[in-house]
Amino acid sequence: MLKRVLIANRGEIALRVRRACREAGIETVSVYSQADAEALHVQLATRSVCIGPPRAADSYLNPQALLSAAIATGCDGLHPGYGFLSENPEFADACAENGITFIGPSGDAIRKAGSKSAARDLMRAAGVPVTPGSDGPISSVEDALAVAETVGYPVLLKASAGGGGRGIRRCDSAKDLPDAYAAAKAEANACFGNDEMYLEKLVLEPRHIEFQILADRQGHVIHLGDRDCSIQRRNQKLIEEAPARCLTPELREEMGRAAVKAAQAVHYEGAGTVEFLLDSDGQHFYFMEMNTRIQVEHGITEMITGVDLVRQQLRIASGLPLDLTQEDVTLTGHAIECRINAEDPTANFRPCPGKVEFLHFPGGPGVRVDSALYNGCTLPPTRSCPMSCCSTPPLSGGAAPPPFWTGACRSCWNSAAG
Repeated sequence: MLKRVLIANRGEIALRVRRACREAGIETVSVYSQADAEALHVQLATRSVCIGPPRAADSYLNPQALLSAAIATGCDGLHPGYGFLSENPEFADACAENGITFIGPSGDAIRKAGSKSAARDLMRAAGVPVTPGSDGPISSVEDALAVAETVGYPVLLKASAGGGGRGIRRCDSAKDLPDAYAAAKAEANACFGNDEMYLEKLVLEPRHIEFQILADRQGHVIHLGDRDCSIQRRNQKLIEEAPARCLTPELREEMGRAAVKAAQAVHYEGAGTVEFLLDSDGQHFYFMEMNTRIQVEHGITEMITGVDLVRQQLRIASGLPLDLTQEDVTLTGHAIECRINAEDPTANFRPCPGKVEFLHFPGGPGVRVDSALYNGCTLPPTRSCPMSCCSTPPLSGGAAPPPFWTGACRSCWNSAAG
């Protein structure tokens, strides 16, 4: 097993990874920005390193700072958590070049699955059903119009490097495309530093179904059942259920086989998620994307399978084979996850920084809470921007952003607005 792991993240996922490492007998090193010096993952750490100023771009998104911290503290592994650099292939490559095991797939696998347009082509070749749309990225409004005319409206413009619901626009007719194309490219560039776009047919009234997969370095791939993530706001998941009540046993088995095919197509290693859209008749499903990391909603899969997914990540990264087969996976009971955010629902869900005066978590059999909050902690304004590209105070004054940008920081909004 790995000996010492740098946890290159913050919040509840940093605490979750720390717990799994402790139970596996692996030492950990935590990192923090200057804004997070009093965060719970720092207070509980046996060793922690400050990696920069409050802005995420200068700390949690700074590869050099993270690698320097890992090397200086003698870490032989690095867990990226989710978000930040967890799906950055260059960062995975840099870890390998410095003799540090990236606890996740290889940079090459991230590249294959990370570009949504390239992944569609790869899945199509592997026999995994995909929604009708463009073959590869689209380079102009004219290309988008031509593809949309072929597949029929409504369509979705989507960022190839997208995630978290960013860089997506719906178009119901040809007149919507030019403005939507420009807005989606600008948002994608601001959030991901990559404005490559692709287009696909919009599946109306779908269910959003994802399958948890595990793959080791010896070529074994299994899935651990499904999750229904259809309840969303602004394309962001709010409530997830496992298993999905809308799937028949036969459809669950078919979709599970497709998820395993998808992982095999990119030579995947570690824990990941294959996401599908299930159409309104509940019979046809389509590959949407693959997330090459642990997911926020991994907890409900752990609840119904009894499998510690982070522990499995650590084993796989250590070169060990999976210690269970597909036949060993059984789904017991039903689990629901609710994501509780520091937002103000009376102000269009704007971020709500401030001090937590009183906090009490529910408990009892079957209840699990993953959180980094504690009585008296402060959520700093530097963590209020919902964009993945930075972490700066929320927008105030000036031109009002569209509803999906409410709460975005000044620099993000200015970048997207052009």
